[in-house]
Amino acid sequence: MCGIAGVLHLNGAPASVDVLKGMTDAIAHRGPDGEGRWTEGAIGLGHRRLAILDLSEAGHQPMSTPDGRYTISYNGEVYNFREIRTKLETLGHEFHSTTDTEVILHAFVEWREKSLCFFNGMFAFAIWDNKQRELFLARDRYGIKPLYWSLKGNIFAFGSEIK
Repeated sequence: MCGIAGVLHLNGAPASVDVLKGMTDAIAHRGPDGEGRWTEGAIGLGHRRLAILDLSEAGHQPMSTPDGRYTISYNGEVYNFREIRTKLETLGHEFHSTTDTEVILHAFVEWREKSLCFFNGMFAFAIWDNKQRELFLARDRYGIKPLYWSLKGNIFAFGSEIK
C-alpha cells in the first residue's frame, strides 16, 4: 500500500523531522517494511514503505537523484515502468534500482509534468525540485491512490490520509 506525507513552510521556516515522524507514524499501517524522512530547509517529505518491487535498500524513500536536485516520495504502481525505463535509458539516464519509483523520478527529470502522460497505473507522489524550489504533487487520473492536502496559514501539508 505505502503512504506519503509532507510539509512545506511557505514562509521559509525549517521543516521539522519530528513533525514528519508524527505524520509517518500516523500512517504506519500503510507501510510496515520501512519508513523514511527527508528535510531540506522549508520542505520535508516522509514515506512509509510496503516493499513489493526491489526489496533492497536501493528502493528506500524518499529517493533523490544522484545530484540531489530532485527528491520523491511515492505511493503506487506504474504498470508500464519497464517500457518507460527503456526509453529513458536510450536518452542517457542511469538507474540504481529496479523500482518504478526511480523511473517516475527520472521521467519527471526528463519531461517534467508531461511525464504523467506516460504513466499507466495507480499512484500519488510528491517531487521537490531543490534548484527551482518547487513542489510538484500528482495522483493517478481516477484517484485510486489518495492524495490529500491542506493549507493552514503558511504551512502546506499533504499525505495519503487526512490524519
